[in-house]
Amino acid sequence: MIDNTYILQIETATPVCSVAIGKNGETIAKIEADAPNLHASHLTPFIEEVLDAAAVTRDSLDAVAISMGPGSYTGLRIGVSTAKGLCYGLDIPLIAVNTLEAMVQGFVSQKIAADEARLYVPMIDARRMEVYMAKYNVQLQCVEQTVARIIDKHAFTDDDGGKEYILFGSGADKFEGLFDENDKVQVKTGFRNSASFFDKLAFQKFQDSFFEDVVYFEPYYLKDFIATTPKKR
Repeated sequence: MIDNTYILQIETATPVCSVAIGKNGETIAKIEADAPNLHASHLTPFIEEVLDAAAVTRDSLDAVAISMGPGSYTGLRIGVSTAKGLCYGLDIPLIAVNTLEAMVQGFVSQKIAADEARLYVPMIDARRMEVYMAKYNVQLQCVEQTVARIIDKHAFTDDDGGKEYILFGSGADKFEGLFDENDKVQVKTGFRNSASFFDKLAFQKFQDSFFEDVVYFEPYYLKDFIATTPKKR
């Protein structure tokens, strides 16, 4: 008899606060909400709720998988510290999943037609016209590693030999209309990240025993946190 593998999956790198339970690489329960500044107040209750929904106890968990970034500095800190606490307390391994890789897995799983001339560009909102992004081909292979990039209407004009681009994610939403004159760029608005998107990635890492050092692991912030002070009235 093959034992089931249960992985608690946590996504806090984007505005979405999302928790899922993966069983052998498939989601069996999830709970999530999309609103600013939810992570600190909602993450722990969401974990309890999703465990109840899946009828899985903490002691039955085999690992915790965390969205490692890039993304929100505060969200990543909250998610990683919570995941580490669970791993310490339950003596189970920590798995880290690249946020942009999980996003492209989730996007393609939504039955988006594949085309060899197409590149998928998951984007996470940074500041103003800047995003964290990477590029993936239709085989979901990364063809341009994660970067922080300022986007304007010329951003994809001469890239990659005339490929067609599909932009999606919290960073892409703000570019709706920016590429109306460029038929090589499509912006798919409304895509939201989910802890359920890294089912297979997390399960594969578990099978390969590809675990993080719980003591020393840090999120992939990409950019240092920049503190700001309120303007004086």
